[in-house]
Amino acid sequence: MTTTTTAPPAPAVADRAAAASTAALTGRRRIAFASFVDENYLPGFLALLRSLALTNPEVCEDFVVLHDDLKPSSIARIRALHPRIVPRRVDAARYDAYAKGDQDNYLVRKAYFILDVFRIRDYDTVITLDTDMVVLDDLGELLRLREGLAAVPQFFYGQHKLNSGLLVIQREYLSDAFCARIDEIGRSGAYELDKHDQGILNAALDGDFVRLDHRYNFVKRRLSGDKPVPEDTAILHFTGRHKPWQGGEAGYEQAEARWHEFDLPEAAFHAAFMAAGKGAHHDLLVHFGTAHVARTSDVESARRVAAAHISAGDYQEAADILGRVHIPVDAAWPHEVLGHALMSVSRYDEARAHLLLAASAPNRGATAHSRLAQIAWIHGDDATARAHALTALGIDPTHRPARLMHTRTSAVPAPQEGSPSDQLAHVAFYMERQGNAGDKLLPESVRLAFDPDASARRWHSVHAHRLFDEAALERVNARRGLVIGGGGLFIPDTMPNGNSAWQWNVPDAHLERIDVPVMVYAVGFNAFDGQSYRAARFSQSLRALVEKSSFFGLRNHGSIAKVRAMLPPSLHDKVRFQPCPTTVTRQLVDGWTDPAEREDTVMINAAYDRAGLRFGHDYAHFLAQMAHAVRELGKHAEVLCAAHSLDDETIAFDLRRVHGISLPVVPMYDFDNDAIRDTYARTKLVIGMRGHAGMIPFGCGTPIVSLISHPKMAYFLADIERPEWGISVHDRDLGAVLVERAAGLLGDHAAAVADVHGRQQELWKVTQANAEVLRRLTG
Repeated sequence: MTTTTTAPPAPAVADRAAAASTAALTGRRRIAFASFVDENYLPGFLALLRSLALTNPEVCEDFVVLHDDLKPSSIARIRALHPRIVPRRVDAARYDAYAKGDQDNYLVRKAYFILDVFRIRDYDTVITLDTDMVVLDDLGELLRLREGLAAVPQFFYGQHKLNSGLLVIQREYLSDAFCARIDEIGRSGAYELDKHDQGILNAALDGDFVRLDHRYNFVKRRLSGDKPVPEDTAILHFTGRHKPWQGGEAGYEQAEARWHEFDLPEAAFHAAFMAAGKGAHHDLLVHFGTAHVARTSDVESARRVAAAHISAGDYQEAADILGRVHIPVDAAWPHEVLGHALMSVSRYDEARAHLLLAASAPNRGATAHSRLAQIAWIHGDDATARAHALTALGIDPTHRPARLMHTRTSAVPAPQEGSPSDQLAHVAFYMERQGNAGDKLLPESVRLAFDPDASARRWHSVHAHRLFDEAALERVNARRGLVIGGGGLFIPDTMPNGNSAWQWNVPDAHLERIDVPVMVYAVGFNAFDGQSYRAARFSQSLRALVEKSSFFGLRNHGSIAKVRAMLPPSLHDKVRFQPCPTTVTRQLVDGWTDPAEREDTVMINAAYDRAGLRFGHDYAHFLAQMAHAVRELGKHAEVLCAAHSLDDETIAFDLRRVHGISLPVVPMYDFDNDAIRDTYARTKLVIGMRGHAGMIPFGCGTPIVSLISHPKMAYFLADIERPEWGISVHDRDLGAVLVERAAGLLGDHAAAVADVHGRQQELWKVTQANAEVLRRLTG
C-alpha cells in the first residue's frame, strides 16, 4: 500500500558542500546509507525507508539513492520518507563491458549498478542496503564500525564469501584503486556468476572482509516452512524472485507479515513515528512531525516538533508550528515551549503570557519562572528577575538556571565607576563565578589589550545578552568608544534573540544611533560542524555592524573567511585579523613572569556542550582512545581533568564508569582569573577540546595539543602554523597519535615552550599593530 505525497525541497548542494568543508577541519566522520533503486523495486525501497525511521528514529544520515531510470514523481515519494536524500544517477554504460551475464538484459546489467557506491567520495563510511530489506532493530553497531569492509558471510556457501545485501564500507575502499580492481575483474570475467555484483566483490576481496553477525542480513530462505523471524534480527532480507510487494511466496507468511508492517499509508506512518516516543532525530521529527501536525492539529506533536526546532536554533519555526494549533489553557508544557520560542525571537510580551500559563503547573513551573526571570533580566529588571528565580527555586531547589539567575540578580554592591569621559564601554558575555572558565577570563583579557587597568574605573560593562535599549544607548554614547568582544559571539543558539540573531541583543535602529567609535575585537564565528546560521536577520545585523564599526577584528582567519562570505565585496577589507587576547597573555598581564619550575602534570579538557555535534556516533570510540592515552601519559606525568565548566567533568565520570580509570578533577569553573592563568602556566602540557583550553595555556606559554571537535581549533592552529598540534576526536588512532605527540612535547619540553613563545610573538606583532589603530580611534 502506498500513497503519493508532495516532496519537501531537496537539501541544497551548497549546504552539503559546507558540511563537507567543516568536516574536513574537524575530522568528523561523514556517514551515509546507499541503495540502488529502480521503478520495479521502488515499493520495497519505500518500505525500507519507513522501517529505518521507525526502528532507528534517532538515526538520520544522508541516504544516497543510486538510480538509472527513476521518475521525478518517484524521487518525490522517496524524499517524503527521508529528509536527507541524495539522488545520483549511475554510469550505466560503464557496466556494458562487464563480461558475464546477458548484457542485453537490463535486469542483469542493473545488478552491477550498486557497485557505483564505491565511486562515492563524499563520505567516510557508506552503509549499503538492498531494496528488498526491512530494518527491524538497532543499527548502532554498524554506524560505529570504523575498520575495513564489513558484511555478513553467505549462510549457505560458507564464511569465505560475503552477502552483498548489506555492506559497511570505510574510506579506504571508497577509492580509485578499489574501483580499478572492480573494473578489472568485471571486464575480465574472473569471478563466479554469483548475483553479479556479489561475485565481483568476492573475487576482489578474496575473503578479506570484516564478518558481521547474520542478524544484520538475515536471508528469507532461512525461514522456509513459515518459520518465525528470530527476535534479534536487525535486517531481514527478502532474497529470491518473489518479493512481498509482488504477491510474495508461499511458505514465508510470517516473514512477509514483518515486511507488511512497514507498507503503510502516509498518515499511518507519520502517526506511528510520532507515537515512537523520545529520542527521535531532529531532522526526522521535523520532517514527519510537521506533516502530522498539519493533518491532525495535535498539540503534543506540535510541542515535540517545536522543541526539535529549538534544539537546532530554529526558533521562528518553533513559534510558527505551535502558533498554528490551539493550545488549551491548562496544557502547561506546550505553553512553556512556545514561550521559550517567542522569547528567543524577542517577542517578549507574548512569551510572558504563555510562560505565566505554564507556571501554574507544578511540573513546568520551575522552568517557566526561570524563563520569566530571564526575560525580566534581559530588560534590566533585576528585582522581578530575582523574584521569579526565587519562585522557581521554591518549586525545584535543584533548578540550576534559576539558581544562577538568583545569584546574578542578588544585591551585590556595584563597582565604583570612573568618569564616563574616561571610560570605554564594553559589550561582552560576562560569566558568573561558577561559569565557563574561558568565558570568565575573556572580558578582562580584552580590556588588557586596550588598557592595563581593566577595572570599572576605566570600563563600563554592557552585558551582551541584555537588551540594548534607549538607556543603554545613552550610557554608551557618553563614553569614549564601544568595544565588542571577544569570544565566539557569532553563534546562533547561546541566549538567542530576534533583534540580531547573534549574542548581542541589539536592534539595528539602536546600533545605527551609536555615535562613538565601535570596535569589534577578537570575535569568532562560532558555528559547530553541522550547525549553521539560517536566519536572514543575522546576515542583516552582521552587515550593519561591519558598516558601523571603525575596527572589525576577528580572532582567526577561518572566521574572517566565513564572515566575508556573508558580506558584499565592498566590506571585505574592513574585516581584519585580531588574535584572541588570551593567546598573548604573557605580554598583556602586567609583571608577568614565567614559572621557574612547572608541576609534573598533564591536563586534559573535554567539552560536552552540543555533544552530538562534537562526537556524532563516535563517543564510545573517543572514550576508549582517551582511556588508552590517559594510561600511557600517566607513565610520563600525573594526568588531571581541567574542567572549564561542570559538564566538562563528564570525561572523568565516564572513564571511571566504563574503563575503571580515576582522573582527578581541577574545577577551573570555580577559579578566579589569576588562578586560571596560574594553573595553566604551571602545568607542562594541556590537551584541550574547548577553544580556550587551548588558547589560554598557549597564551601562558604552555605547550598544547588540541582535541578538535570544532572548526575554531583548526582555525587557531592554522594561524600559528602548527596544525600538527591538533588531533580530531574522530581520528581512528586517536589514542596512539595523542600519546606520540604529547610524549614528543614532554620529551623536549624546553624546546616545546620556546616554540610556543615564538608562535606567540607572531600574534603579539599583529596585536601591537592593531593597537596603534585603536589608540588613534580612542584618543
